[in-house]
Amino acid sequence: MTTHILDQSLAHQMQGATKEEKVDALFAYMEKKGGTNYDDQVTQLEHALQTAALAKSAGGTHAQVTSALLHDLGHLLVCEHNTENDFLTEDLEHEVVGAKYLEPFFPREVTVPIGLHVPSKRYLCTVDANYHDGLSSASKHSFEVQGGKMSDAERVEFEKTPHLEFAVQLRRWDDGGKVGGCKVPGLEAYRDDVLACLV
Repeated sequence: MTTHILDQSLAHQMQGATKEEKVDALFAYMEKKGGTNYDDQVTQLEHALQTAALAKSAGGTHAQVTSALLHDLGHLLVCEHNTENDFLTEDLEHEVVGAKYLEPFFPREVTVPIGLHVPSKRYLCTVDANYHDGLSSASKHSFEVQGGKMSDAERVEFEKTPHLEFAVQLRRWDDGGKVGGCKVPGLEAYRDDVLACLV
């Protein structure tokens, strides 16, 4: 697990807050921290918004849209972009960090797919020979850092996972949310989805 410092400020703001205040805190945090580059095409915030837009346009549930919007929150929480390309040299398990961080506030329908979106990439690369070719250059590099293809035993175990089907779908939306200059709705477009999921 990462030795990077985990930013607890968002959790402190959300603890004991009303649902509206929790959404305000989440969105403000994403606006503040999401300006760093995800790759050479989009920022972290642009990537989150594009992924959520794909989920929304596909008729995703509130939980699916919320997972899509928040799936990479862990990148921001571990401040991994403070040094250039640091996130490409070490697996900081941002998917695990983000899922665990959000567990007190969201149901498993939201957090489990977030925690699985990196293993889902490994899974898809294992079972679909063409999938790897369609990945962005950053995703291809991180794929190697994150463990590469699954072994047969890993694949069999992964296929038993709850919410597997949606985790794999989230991964595909994630891959599609990396288009430079793509115009999509802002955070407020997803307020109702996030509100509906908060516990």
